[in-house]
Amino acid sequence: MQKIRFEEMNCSKEIKKAVNDMGFEEATPIQALAIPLIFEGRDVVGQAQTGTGKTAAFGIPAIDKVSPDKKETQALILCPTRELAVQVSEELSKLAKYKKGINILPVFGGQSIDRQIRALKKGAQIVIGTPGRVMDHIRRKTLKLDNLEIFILDEADEMLNMGFREDIETILKSVQKKRQTLLFSATMPKAILEIINKYQENPEIVKVVHKELTTPNIEQMYIEVKEKDKVEVLTRLIDMYNPKLSIVFCNTKKKVDEVTDLLQSRGYLTDKIHGDMKQTLRMNVMNKFKRGDIEILVATDVAARGLDIDDVEYVFNFDVPAHEDYYVHRIGRTGRAGKTGSSFSFVTGRDFYLLKNIMKYTKKKIKQHPIPTIKDIETIKTEAFIDRVKRKIEEGNLQKYIKIVEKLIEDDYPSIEVAAALLKMELDMPEAKEIERPKKVIDTGAQEEGMVRMFINIGKNKKIRARDVVGAIAGETSIKGKNIGVIDIHDDYTFVEVPEEYAEEVLAKMRKNTIKGNKITIEPAKGKKVRRKRKKKK
Repeated sequence: MQKIRFEEMNCSKEIKKAVNDMGFEEATPIQALAIPLIFEGRDVVGQAQTGTGKTAAFGIPAIDKVSPDKKETQALILCPTRELAVQVSEELSKLAKYKKGINILPVFGGQSIDRQIRALKKGAQIVIGTPGRVMDHIRRKTLKLDNLEIFILDEADEMLNMGFREDIETILKSVQKKRQTLLFSATMPKAILEIINKYQENPEIVKVVHKELTTPNIEQMYIEVKEKDKVEVLTRLIDMYNPKLSIVFCNTKKKVDEVTDLLQSRGYLTDKIHGDMKQTLRMNVMNKFKRGDIEILVATDVAARGLDIDDVEYVFNFDVPAHEDYYVHRIGRTGRAGKTGSSFSFVTGRDFYLLKNIMKYTKKKIKQHPIPTIKDIETIKTEAFIDRVKRKIEEGNLQKYIKIVEKLIEDDYPSIEVAAALLKMELDMPEAKEIERPKKVIDTGAQEEGMVRMFINIGKNKKIRARDVVGAIAGETSIKGKNIGVIDIHDDYTFVEVPEEYAEEVLAKMRKNTIKGNKITIEPAKGKKVRRKRKKKK
């Protein structure tokens, strides 16, 4: 497919300026296919995974189409979870940076409905919400859709998996006037096709299929680490593997600045590139990196786009990227031109679900690597130094230095102590404590690593289904439905696995909630004794 630059697209100069600020030049495949059709006024179905740029694919035309002069809601975006609603809202706010008078409002459960009502009364041209909360506002008549121009379903398959089909159809039916309907989904199950046929008018279907990631030359590893220990772990890995050139990726410009300063203060040949730096300065840093004047480059994803250097041996993901495509781009900076390379991702407890998404997306197992110990580093440094000493002896031309050693021996310093002192001067390292592996939040009893098993006191006797459990948890917490693990429903109780980093949030928020109208008790399942019904004797 031919690549399209945003400056060539039929969108406003305000949008182009905002996109340029975000560091994007070329449209992703889903953007290049969908945006022109949406601007034509066509109904569109976009099949694309998370991380492909689909938010901008519907966000750019939506922002351009709504009128800032009208305060009524002109675009409605439905999302399966509040987490996604917030993400979409933040992305659209960046895109609408230079289009004055556009108000973008996310509405979801768990947030004060009174605050949302006040914001809706002031006027919001674009509303982004979860089905339950949008339905609530429609019933209260605080969200009016009489002037709606664009209706967008984001991650439609996820909403159906969470049991929101009835809500979605109710909202679609409530829009009486003719409107443009856009639907984006990673998969196209039968239920999605039924919605397309029923509520869209001759939709244009655009599909982006991901190629399988082929990285035979890249060894992929992750290290479980606390946020405060990341820099220490990074320096230990650099000391341990001694790469000729390596890149450290961070998610924010601020983090790039912090990590660069810390590495430089420890004596590493380090420099940085990010979006706030002028292009001439960035090019200067890149040239130094290519020449080997600096050995470690710290960068954001945007700044490192198009980076093409054959000799990068290691990539370090100081932060796990939120988008799977970013991960693929990052690790692809090594293992180039037929050479081998390695990547390390630093994973905190709250990042495990991102790591799982990456493994699912890339269809690759990422191996866990232990945190290097002080003894590991001392052993490697000692062996490397001894090898250098042996090479110098073999090269010869040591007469000038032999005379210095002989003078020390004449002053009653034994030769073995002279050698030991020189070793200490070269290898002496500051005292450092061993780094502890992060402790588990809860003793989990879960089937999958990084998950916590929860016990819920209702089951089949209350006609509970897996999608009811997923919908209830994802609707009230910040977990995406697809990140909820194994659900095991029995007659009187249910087990569900959730990512470890969300365990406390689930316990706190779900204790006050219901599933399918039933008040529930939820607690960690580890050690839980469950009464099983005895079979009656015939």
